[in-house]
Amino acid sequence: MFGIVRPCRHGMCGGLFKEWMAHLCGLCLALRDEHGHASRLVTNYDGLLVSVLTEAQAPASSPHRRAAACALRGFKRADVVEAEGSEGVRLAAAVSLILAAGKVRDHVEDGDGVYARPLVAAGAERVAARWSAAGTGTAAALGFDPAPLVGAVEEQARLERLPDPGLLQLTAPTEAAVAAAFGHTAVLTGKPRNRETLEEAGRYFGRLAHLLDAVEDLARDRARGAYNPLTASGTGVAVARRHCDDALHGLRLAVADLDLERRRLVDALLVAETGRAVDRVFAEAKREGPGAPPRDPRLKPDPGGLVSLVCSAAACCTCGLYRPPWDEERHRSCCERCDAGGCDACGQCGDGCSGCCECCSCDGCSCGCD
Repeated sequence: MFGIVRPCRHGMCGGLFKEWMAHLCGLCLALRDEHGHASRLVTNYDGLLVSVLTEAQAPASSPHRRAAACALRGFKRADVVEAEGSEGVRLAAAVSLILAAGKVRDHVEDGDGVYARPLVAAGAERVAARWSAAGTGTAAALGFDPAPLVGAVEEQARLERLPDPGLLQLTAPTEAAVAAAFGHTAVLTGKPRNRETLEEAGRYFGRLAHLLDAVEDLARDRARGAYNPLTASGTGVAVARRHCDDALHGLRLAVADLDLERRRLVDALLVAETGRAVDRVFAEAKREGPGAPPRDPRLKPDPGGLVSLVCSAAACCTCGLYRPPWDEERHRSCCERCDAGGCDACGQCGDGCSGCCECCSCDGCSCGCD
């Protein structure tokens, strides 16, 4: 549920981090207000990029409001993107609901973990049906055809049954789904000239999301004998890294070509933070390879199923302040995580911004972007 874009408050300039939090809290509250408290479980970092792209193209389309104190923010008030009148955050909510419903159904069909139990599977199916209907309804109200999202899971399942699939063949459904969501933000903001470029950016981002998820899960999937795109396609980690680097390059070029009224947060998330995600995931994969140090004995095994889903959602909604007992980063400081991912500089401005590890020591970014 985290997604691949996971900004650190010490690595992103304070003003940009607040803007990002406004979209994250706005998505969470939009899900609550339109679809009930349970739907907040589908809040995820990558889904809110749809809201960010909408505001970047037309700031007036994303009004803000002052939200009441929330336990997930340490009982503090905050500036958030308002769901009422903001089509971007509503589209982000619809996308999150539809994709989460498809993922739950996929777990049920595969009988993963607790989903193998009939009662749990039946309950999960009802939840998935409710989320899918809610997301499809919101999408229709926004003029967005959810077919690429709804069909992504079914097409993915079909491809995974092929005897010898290609790696990029396996990532295609995810690419199409993200491209459709990104591209529709141009429709919402009345900037049709951006649509083709946004769809291109979406395809590259979707490829990155799929590949990084596969790399993150590779060791665990091998141990459980579970399906993994890299194993199924016979792709090594080094080749996957080349595909990610190519996709990251294409994503950066596409973002640079966009006509945006507010560019800084888009660049921070889709360029800088996505690049960090690639470095972080492959650095972790290297540590888990042959000769890697043993797993931290303080960490508990991931139980999977609904327990894992709820805990991951809680970690997402608390912006990483809460981490499940099986999270590899639970017992590591921000600076240790930066070192593991090869942190150099925050990259959010051209003023020689200090690295996030340096910011940790001074409790703030020294680049002056605020």
